Amino acid sequence: MTEPPDRPDRITAPLRHSIFRRIWLASLLSNLGILIQGVGAAWAMTQMTAEADKVALVQTALMLPVMLISMPAGAIADMHDRRIVALVSLAIALSGATTLTVLAWLNLVTPNILLALCFVVGSGMALFGPAWQSSVSEQVPSETLPAAVALNGISYNIARSFGPAIGGFITEHLGWRWIFWINLPIGLAAIALVIARLRESFGPSAPLDIPGLTLVALAALALVWGLLRGNSVGWASAEVAGALIAGVALAVMFVLWELRATSPMVPMRLFAARPFASGMAASVLFYAAMYGVLFLLPQFLQVVLGFDAFGAGLRLLPWTTTLFVTAPIAGAVVNRFGERTLVVTGLLMQAIGLGWISEIVSPSVPYSALIAPLVLAGVGVSMAMPAAQNAVLGAVAVSEMGKASGIFNMGRFLGGMFGIAAMVASFVANGAGDSSGHFSNGFAAAMSLAAMLSFAGAIAGMFLPMRRQVIAAAAPQDA
Repeated sequence: MTEPPDRPDRITAPLRHSIFRRIWLASLLSNLGILIQGVGAAWAMTQMTAEADKVALVQTALMLPVMLISMPAGAIADMHDRRIVALVSLAIALSGATTLTVLAWLNLVTPNILLALCFVVGSGMALFGPAWQSSVSEQVPSETLPAAVALNGISYNIARSFGPAIGGFITEHLGWRWIFWINLPIGLAAIALVIARLRESFGPSAPLDIPGLTLVALAALALVWGLLRGNSVGWASAEVAGALIAGVALAVMFVLWELRATSPMVPMRLFAARPFASGMAASVLFYAAMYGVLFLLPQFLQVVLGFDAFGAGLRLLPWTTTLFVTAPIAGAVVNRFGERTLVVTGLLMQAIGLGWISEIVSPSVPYSALIAPLVLAGVGVSMAMPAAQNAVLGAVAVSEMGKASGIFNMGRFLGGMFGIAAMVASFVANGAGDSSGHFSNGFAAAMSLAAMLSFAGAIAGMFLPMRRQVIAAAAPQDA
């Protein structure tokens, strides 16, 4: 039965459709689970080894599959039953989390086992995203599709707001092993929601682009390896330079192959659309800034200001919870003025907020002085993030949403890896972790770089069209 209509310009309009609402909840639970697990896994690694590289590799193990799998996952979601793809992906993630839980309680987890199982969990989530996002057009009417796309980004923002704090609380008060237990009911609930509510959904039939898949996976692996190793072995080292050069060469080969392939995994004509190309450029830049800040800010709160893990997570909330106020307003504004207004304004606000922080940080700065710039940056990113994603996915035909989603997800996490590597390099060049003063110096330089990346994203957003076009979609499923 169709539910009562809602104004399509409201950000909440898609939630009136029961199938979208329940599958959106499954996506929210999945995002929340992986962010909580990231906190527990990082803490577990600190208990097993003092090597900083191994601790940093925990987040890499969770993020790397997104870069390696997102684009082929998008093609798979367009070629096969998206319901089955979503269920398989959640089952993969749940199997990794379950194995990790059992081994943790048996005290059988080693650093390498932890990294391997984090990679398994990340692989499941990398497959799930495109399958869910490409089926959205069949769950809501076309006039509410932009709001539905925005809500996809908001689900990650909600998880980002509370996941680290929840993970820090559980780690501090119950122990890191309990984090892996928490993920089991979250995973089971997500699977139950998909089984109960998501119907069969197919994109156009096409063969899988095996050469393209191989080239893009190798290119991503080489680039990520170079970014990861640059700060530890030196950016001019043969290992890092060779990996980065190989990654760029493989990426060029991938583009050349896709231009001549009969069934390309990534149709290069998508980048000829200005909303798609400029939306992707803005997204890569602001995700680079956001992930870099998310990596360093909790460390500043703990090392310099002296908060524990849970306290640091709570003090991120002025930055992360602004979306609850911003999202409904942004949903109305984007229908009147288009994505460009939100992306440019939002990223300028983030640039000002992060630049403000870079100017005031010191060992003696009170936390209260950070609240206003954190709120400003948070409001900005909460405006820009869903608008940029909507610009990218709204620029393609419904039948290619899976591929566009895969490209967006890969760009998001590749930008994140670049941002972390660049900001850590800036931190190392200007400071150190041996004292509060040195840490503050390095952190200030990194925040300045994050502000510049945000400003560059705002410039890229200037090339977005003023108004968006709503894509035609099939009638929504409902129940």
